[in-house]
Amino acid sequence: MEDISKTLGDAKAHMEKAIEHLEHELLKLRTGKANTALVSDLIVEYYGTPTPLPQVANIQVGDARTIVIQPWERNMLGPIERVLINANLGITPANDGEIIRLAVPPLTEERRKELVKKAKHAAEESRVGVRNARHKALEHVKKAVKEGLPEDLGKRTENDLQDLVNKFVEQVDKIVAAKEKEIMTV
Repeated sequence: MEDISKTLGDAKAHMEKAIEHLEHELLKLRTGKANTALVSDLIVEYYGTPTPLPQVANIQVGDARTIVIQPWERNMLGPIERVLINANLGITPANDGEIIRLAVPPLTEERRKELVKKAKHAAEESRVGVRNARHKALEHVKKAVKEGLPEDLGKRTENDLQDLVNKFVEQVDKIVAAKEKEIMTV
C-alpha cells in the first residue's frame, strides 16, 4: 500500500516538474514587454569560461520596453553584445560604452501568431511529460497487482492517476491560454 502511495507521489512530482518547465519556457517568449527572462539564460565567455549572463552583469528592466544590461567589468561589453546578437532575439543591442540597452519593439501580428505556436508547442511537450509520468506509474501499479495487490485497489489507483493527469493537463491549458492572451494583446 505504501508502495502505491509512493508511486502516486512520484507521478505527481514528475507532473509538477512538467508544469515548472512549461512556465520557464513561456517566460522566454517575448510578449512585446521588457522581461529579464529574455536574456537571463544566455551564456557569455568570461575569461575563457562559459558563464551565465546574470553572473557577469546586472540585468534590469529600464521601462516597459527596455532591458538594461550593465556588466561588472567594462571589457565585457563586447562579448555580451556578441552573445545578444548571436542569440537571435530579434532585438539589436545598443552599446553606449557603459551599458547595453535592448529596446523591445512592439510585436507584429505575424510574430504574435508565431509566438503563440511556440507556446502551444511547449504546452504539448508538458502534456507529454504529464502522460509519461502517468504511464510509468501505471506500469508500476500493474506490476504490483501481478505481485498480489488487490485488483480493486489497483483500479482505484489507476482512477486516481487519471484524475491527477486531468488536473495537470487542465493546469497546462490555463497557463497557455493566459500566455496566448498576453501575447495577442496589443
